[in-house]
Amino acid sequence: MSTQYTIGLDYGTNSVRALLVDTADGREIATAIWGYEHGHSGVVLGRDPNLARQHPADYLKGAEIAIRQVLADAGKSARGFKPEQVAGIGVDTTGSTPLPVDADGQPLAFHKEFADNPAALAWLWKDHTSFAEAAEITALGREIRPQIMAKIGGVYSSEWFYSKILHCLRTAPEVFDAAYSWIELADFVPAALTGTLAPGKFTAGICAAGHKAMYGKAWDGYPDKEFLSRLDPKLGELRDRLTKRVRAVDSSVGGLTAEWAGKTGLPAGIPVAVGAFDAHLGAIGAGIQPGTLVKIIGTSTCDITVKRNDEELADVPGVCGIVDGSVLPGFFGLEAGQSAVGDIFEWFVGYVKPEHGSHAELTAGAAKLQPGESGLLALDWNNGNRTILVDQRLTGLLVGQTLYTTPAEIYRALIEATAYGALTIINRFEEYGVKIEQVVNCGGIAEKSPLTMQIYADVTGRPMKVSRSAQTPALGAAIAAAVVARVYPDFASAQKAMTGLKTEDYKPDAKAHAVYRELYAIYRTLHDAFGTKEWQGNLYDVMKKLIDVRNRVRK
Repeated sequence: MSTQYTIGLDYGTNSVRALLVDTADGREIATAIWGYEHGHSGVVLGRDPNLARQHPADYLKGAEIAIRQVLADAGKSARGFKPEQVAGIGVDTTGSTPLPVDADGQPLAFHKEFADNPAALAWLWKDHTSFAEAAEITALGREIRPQIMAKIGGVYSSEWFYSKILHCLRTAPEVFDAAYSWIELADFVPAALTGTLAPGKFTAGICAAGHKAMYGKAWDGYPDKEFLSRLDPKLGELRDRLTKRVRAVDSSVGGLTAEWAGKTGLPAGIPVAVGAFDAHLGAIGAGIQPGTLVKIIGTSTCDITVKRNDEELADVPGVCGIVDGSVLPGFFGLEAGQSAVGDIFEWFVGYVKPEHGSHAELTAGAAKLQPGESGLLALDWNNGNRTILVDQRLTGLLVGQTLYTTPAEIYRALIEATAYGALTIINRFEEYGVKIEQVVNCGGIAEKSPLTMQIYADVTGRPMKVSRSAQTPALGAAIAAAVVARVYPDFASAQKAMTGLKTEDYKPDAKAHAVYRELYAIYRTLHDAFGTKEWQGNLYDVMKKLIDVRNRVRK
């Protein structure tokens, strides 16, 4: 049998990546990246620091350019390669990134009258303008639909579907009224490639619908019309225009159209898999299975684990949803994460600009420090808290600085803060019976920052394993393509063939872990004091304890 390939399209915050892989072993043949044209590094910003939008034209142009480029590169790197050997396409994206569309499923941003209206653009995952609406949805849900709220961790986020739509309704009613419906980026791209954007043809993915739009079979799909109408009658009416065709990533939304075949050079009719979020397909690309926590570490972090759907599973407060089939068919997908990780490090280097301010220089200085030596402790909330507090109005904090504090000490404290946040998520899962037996990391930081991985190992007391692929979301999308193209009968066999781990991992140092246990206790004090209404206590000892640890370590 001739070699077969699949393509994974990975839509990130700033660019789209196309990855071509050999389905026999997951070997990555070629990669192409195209940066979005609109806005600042692909993000349309505003005077409100909470606003972050994207232009949907970038999504379509990016697919065309990236696919053509990856095919051209594959022709140079794989002997005898022909586009006819590509068996299918998978798509992963950021989320929740919903966009308003007309009655044909076309983005309102393509209409002349809305060309300059930011509300008609895609509302990027990190748009937090709807924090008030999120709080309102949370309050109403706890009052009249607690069974739904329990499956999303008890708190609805400003990063999610309905809060953004409700904010649009209230602040840009002309856009809401003109929109026939709203669809996620993860669903828009596969539908565009297959000509199925029209309401009667449109298929949504269970990943986005379940985690961000509260879709659940137990309550007949999306939240009921009565609940949504209590928020606003027009939101209740919108429910009737949301598709009932909701599928997992082992389904195809259709075949690549002749038009897109002409644009890209791919064969017409090859299947395009149902779309999903980058973290969920990244988990597949990292070999997710029960007992494994996959951490996709980039500008932010998403943590994914799964549990068989025929096993008892408690509701886990503070997570980003428990959804049947959102990662692997036959398993509950559990999502958590941190709203900023790499973004925090980039903020320090790019905005604070210390004298010796490159990541490499700061990492070298931070690596020379022992745990606790700086006397510093930070909270990792520079872009809010996604898990377990689910509060985007929380901000970062640095405690313990003196007139002798160095940039390298602050840089290390920021890394440690993200590690404490990671441990808090692990502890929450295990507190509710979701055992984490191994941690697999992927993404740019896992690949490029050994110091960060070692600190994570030392803080958590667990080995940090790293995925063999540096491009796990795109690889996971390519695996989904291999399944819908029937190259493999299921995800288990596809993952076995196409995924793996690096041979070396990062093992915790017992001495460092002992110090970090002390520091984590202080972190949790600050976490609960600033992040919860229920905390009752006194912060008098916090600075003194940090000094005590610092002095002991320096001896």
